[in-house]
Amino acid sequence: MHTPTKVGTGAVPLTGSLPSDTFCPQAQRRFVLIAAILASALGFIDGSVLAIATPAIRVDLGASLAEAQWISNAYALTLSALILVGGAAGDRFGLRHSFVAGIVLFIAASLACALAPNPAVLIAFRAIQGVGAAVMVPGSLAIIAKAYPKKERGRAIGIWAAASALTMALGPVLGGFVLSAFGDGIWRAIFAINLPLGLISIYLLLAKVPADAPAEKRSLDLGGAALAISSFGALAYGLTSMSGDGEGLMSGPSIAAGAVLLVVFIVFERRRREPMIDLSLFRIGAFAGANVATFFLYFALSANLFYLPMLMIAGWGLSTAEVGFIFLPLSALIALLSGPVGQWSDRIGPRFPIASGSLVVAVAFAGLALLAYWGIHNFWLGVFPLMALMGFGMALVVSPLSTAIMTAVEDKDTGAASGINNAVSRIGGLIAVAAMGSLAAWVYAAVLGTGAGIPGFGEPAPAGLAPGLDAARLAASDAAFAAVAAVTALLCLLSAITAWMTVSGERLPWARDTANQQG
Repeated sequence: MHTPTKVGTGAVPLTGSLPSDTFCPQAQRRFVLIAAILASALGFIDGSVLAIATPAIRVDLGASLAEAQWISNAYALTLSALILVGGAAGDRFGLRHSFVAGIVLFIAASLACALAPNPAVLIAFRAIQGVGAAVMVPGSLAIIAKAYPKKERGRAIGIWAAASALTMALGPVLGGFVLSAFGDGIWRAIFAINLPLGLISIYLLLAKVPADAPAEKRSLDLGGAALAISSFGALAYGLTSMSGDGEGLMSGPSIAAGAVLLVVFIVFERRRREPMIDLSLFRIGAFAGANVATFFLYFALSANLFYLPMLMIAGWGLSTAEVGFIFLPLSALIALLSGPVGQWSDRIGPRFPIASGSLVVAVAFAGLALLAYWGIHNFWLGVFPLMALMGFGMALVVSPLSTAIMTAVEDKDTGAASGINNAVSRIGGLIAVAAMGSLAAWVYAAVLGTGAGIPGFGEPAPAGLAPGLDAARLAASDAAFAAVAAVTALLCLLSAITAWMTVSGERLPWARDTANQQG
């Protein structure tokens, strides 16, 4: 599951110091913008449509729940651990060179994913996809900022943000219709579509855009990246193994190893002259609190957006065409409301919008828990309105949260702060998919039991399943998701409390200046 990017809010780190002029002549800037939009679409299409396609992948490849979790998490792991290194690569080697390299690696891994014969191969190449995305994701916005002069930069980023929001909104809808029309095997096209989009983007960058000079010779913290992958990978493996076979015997040692490696990572980063993550920023209470709120909120969001489509398609038997609309209100409301909410946040301070938005999301997820608990299987009158409510809550949070992160630190640290917050949101999603899958599997087994011929959680019912067993499977699926949704609703409540206690409630300085001028 791809955590929704905070489109247009500054959450993607801009690498390097932006020049007063630009490396790109005016006539060629549109090619930079088109290439960046296409490259961004690669990640958005893969991330959002994959959640809809997971049941089809499980049927086609015979993947277990744990393997389905890793198809999502292998990508999330390498992306979250390497995204800050990927941003530094743009400074060191030039944005065009690093951006192209990221796209090449991403589409090569995408093609391998499309041809994967089994879950293990798909998981391996999803991890490689994440490495490419770690360079590509920060590069897409950064190269726009570097190619356009200040007076034109805002409009260009606005076009990029609008196109990205449109991709996020329509990708799952179109993907759902395609999966419904052509059957389970068509999931491979989700990855294959990256090839033409990526090739067009590469052509535009190499043939139409001049190379930019490296901004600075920054060192790449590959040691820190390796420790981050090892620590979060061990934690995710331990949490995921609880839902797999073998009674989760490796879960305890893996979680312990991940915790130890996380401590080693922190010590390593504190001693580096140019660390991947500037841990001193966490001494700032408002910055630390905003990141804790981010972790809780994006943990909850990622868990629901990964397991809810699985429940509705494999459990309730809804079509992928119908379930494909699940992401539409989230994307549309963030795109429509982020601007006005950002201005409102400037006037009253980010505390109230973040806290109130988190509470709205908590109510939406509590509603999903009750729907599943009561066995109400109506998408348009039940799930969709709650997803719209969740989208409204997230629209209240996204822009003010980025503002809170930026204003909590000195101006020179805003790029680092933004990058850290982006990584925190992705790590929250990584841990959520692992931990909540184990919770769902445990509740499902407790209600239904285990044994030969009994399908697992999120696994479509095999043909010829006895009606009584199918009804029990459905009840167990509802109970499992209700537990996930209830836990995530509580985490959203914790996010609201954390934001209220730590984030500034004061009007921002530039809002005061504007009010004085108007007065």
